[in-house]
Amino acid sequence: MSRAKPEDDEYWNSSKFKAFTFDDDDDEFSRLKESKRAVNSILVDDDDDDEEDDVERVSWSGEPVGSISWSVKETASSIRSGSEQSFPKIDTTPSLSKQVSGYSLSSLFKGKSKPGAFQSFSESFSDTSVRTYAPELRKPKSDGKDFVSDLSPEETVRRMQKGRAFSLEKFRSLQDKLLLLDEAVAVYDGNVITAVLIFLKRSLSKEILFRELMARDVALRHYVHYLKEMGEQKLLVELLKALGRTEDMALTQYKEHLNIKDEGRRRDFLKSCLSLPFSQDDATHVQDHYTLLERQIIIEASDKKADAEIFKKFPRKASILNMPIITTLYYSCFYHYGESEGTFSSPSNIRKTFRISEKQYILTALGARAKLKSWFDVDSLFNSKNWLGYTKKKSPIGFHRVVDIMHKNSAPVQELQNYVNLIDDPELKLSVALKYKCHDVVINTYRDLKDRQELVVYREKLERDSPEYRKIQELLNNVQIRWKN
Repeated sequence: MSRAKPEDDEYWNSSKFKAFTFDDDDDEFSRLKESKRAVNSILVDDDDDDEEDDVERVSWSGEPVGSISWSVKETASSIRSGSEQSFPKIDTTPSLSKQVSGYSLSSLFKGKSKPGAFQSFSESFSDTSVRTYAPELRKPKSDGKDFVSDLSPEETVRRMQKGRAFSLEKFRSLQDKLLLLDEAVAVYDGNVITAVLIFLKRSLSKEILFRELMARDVALRHYVHYLKEMGEQKLLVELLKALGRTEDMALTQYKEHLNIKDEGRRRDFLKSCLSLPFSQDDATHVQDHYTLLERQIIIEASDKKADAEIFKKFPRKASILNMPIITTLYYSCFYHYGESEGTFSSPSNIRKTFRISEKQYILTALGARAKLKSWFDVDSLFNSKNWLGYTKKKSPIGFHRVVDIMHKNSAPVQELQNYVNLIDDPELKLSVALKYKCHDVVINTYRDLKDRQELVVYREKLERDSPEYRKIQELLNNVQIRWKN
């Protein structure tokens, strides 16, 4: 029996159930917010819910609006319907223990449990493995106009300069990447240019990157410097080869020997470098380096087993391997002086092989032989014969330097005086003689200069009755000398 219209209104208004309406309160957005509030109320135990009206909303299927199953179904249906907003899915299969069966639907939303339950429902959801979240209502993408992914190359570079957040991954096409590189070069900021180059190195093939860098000198110089700093020698060699810079490529590859520790492998590597397209001067240098290391390996192997007296008296303090040529010559003059030129360790052989100048050879040999106090060998270094067969002393480094080196090695005064007397300049000779207290040289120089006053002053510096003191006294008493003062 049908009811009158006023009775229908009274029935629906007084009932605790509400029928479906098309009002704004029940639109899709409102239902989603209701779903969020319903699920989140599970996690909060609010005593104020007891005071709310005991009213339940039901959908057309008869299920209470706000229940877990309803919110899951409604959310899933909204996703399938292709609505404008897409929300994260809610896990519909949480593995709850059998203890959960002690809860009623109304108690779930009010935060109450039946007597005898072991734990509250909110505690059971404290485990992250079964925690359920309501979907978040995200802002429309149209509101995020300042997202870094929407920036142009110019804006991205500006943000990089200012240290703000940026993203380079959005630049996918080659054209966009090159525009980004050009913008970085235009601001003349080395850090920004390097950062963009690192991105291009990671996202482009080396062939394409090399090709594009050829037309961009500034970026190319930064990239070469970056590869050098990072020690990426192999890639740097490939780049220089692609650019046609063969000499730079050869030198870069040659520098790889610094990373090789084993001397045998380093020698073989240097041998392989001899065929690289070096300039003439560089090719000579590489050839000498290879020859020197090869010879050092031979000398080192021989001297390790040597039992000569000099090795016992002066034990070696370090290996000769990988030492410079002058150090090798000094070692040879110290341990192998006097050997025939046919041996690899002979000083004369080393001097001839590596084209060492006479001046450099004299300095090195003088230091080594003076260290050993071998004054006879020192003397022989400066002996030379003229075309008549007469022997005289000659030095390419100046005898005042010879005296300096000999004095540092504690040479006797008589040996020093012999070389001070060989100095041609009287003033320099007097200065050196006074410096090293070569009394005889000083006295003879003042005598030759006929400087009586200076001779008297110098006499006061000597001990009385010493041979030098008596010599000055005799000169002062000599009436045949015509003094100038």
